Amino acid sequence: MKAIIIAGGLGTRLRPLTNNIPKPIVPVANIPFVVHQIEHLVRHGIDEVILNLHYLSHEIKKILDDGKQWGIKIRYSIEEHPLGTAGAVKNAEQFFDEGPMVIFNGDVVTDLNISKLINYHREKKALVTLALTEVEDPTAFGLVITDNDGRVKQFLEKPSWEMVTAKTINAGTYVVDPKIFANVPKNEKYSFERQLYPGLLKKGEPIYGYLSDAYWIDIGTPAKYKEVHQAILRGEVAVRIDGTRINNRVWLGKDVHPDESVKFIGPSIVGERVKLGKETTIKDYVVVGQHVEVGEHSCLERAIIWRDTKIGKNVKLVDCILGKSCVIEDNVVIEGAVLADGSKIKKGTKLTG
Repeated sequence: MKAIIIAGGLGTRLRPLTNNIPKPIVPVANIPFVVHQIEHLVRHGIDEVILNLHYLSHEIKKILDDGKQWGIKIRYSIEEHPLGTAGAVKNAEQFFDEGPMVIFNGDVVTDLNISKLINYHREKKALVTLALTEVEDPTAFGLVITDNDGRVKQFLEKPSWEMVTAKTINAGTYVVDPKIFANVPKNEKYSFERQLYPGLLKKGEPIYGYLSDAYWIDIGTPAKYKEVHQAILRGEVAVRIDGTRINNRVWLGKDVHPDESVKFIGPSIVGERVKLGKETTIKDYVVVGQHVEVGEHSCLERAIIWRDTKIGKNVKLVDCILGKSCVIEDNVVIEGAVLADGSKIKKGTKLTG
């Protein structure tokens, strides 16, 4: 079965982290985000993945290649200019066959049971099946209203509170019959949420919603990016974490040999060949990327640090994200900030986000 990952966006909301890297390969638990998505699809029997790409597509291709390392086939569909969600999938039409296919939003981390979603689609003889999830505040999302049988009655895109009668939203994963793209214009911007699905609904086509309580999050902002790491470290969402697990809450990567004076207090992930200075303290929800160096007497708490960053002595990092190859000199305090790749923070600086 085929799946399409819509991953052509510019990652604007995640900047400055995406200044030099496309969102699909932003590290999540030190593994490129799209790799988690592919591994999830493979677990549910997907044998061919089509990636819709635009921004820095060559960087993604270098990592994924042809998909052989996962035992699948990977194909690429490149947008010359943004085409919207449905337009992007239409752009990959040359790779479709007659069977249903899974469409996966490139912003989403989820452990949704895709096998059950596919089975539900077939049982209902649906043209489109949307994965749905419930949220406390649906006003920032696409609200989907269904009847008791799960058939969609109405779409409300980013409704006001006065319009909210349910809290089920579009969770960005679909099973669709490829023929729905027959009347989608080529090379034009076209949306699933605002155009294609409402149009099919008006025609009375069978569109169903599959409600799931699986973990779901859109990682499009730094706040959500931090949130997903905390969820992973709490065990709320199943993704691969590389390394050896110690104390039931800490993962240490290859060639990491912390001194006995290093304290691990909360759940954390430490990547390959990381050097942790003596008397360093790793508190809760810390993710340290590959080849990072941390100086003596430093303290990290709710911090995500990308690879090849160098951190000096007596540094305190709290609730922050550091891009790759940053240099943080001695006696620096950073709280709540998000730093772009290659940032340099001078000795004694106090930086708040």
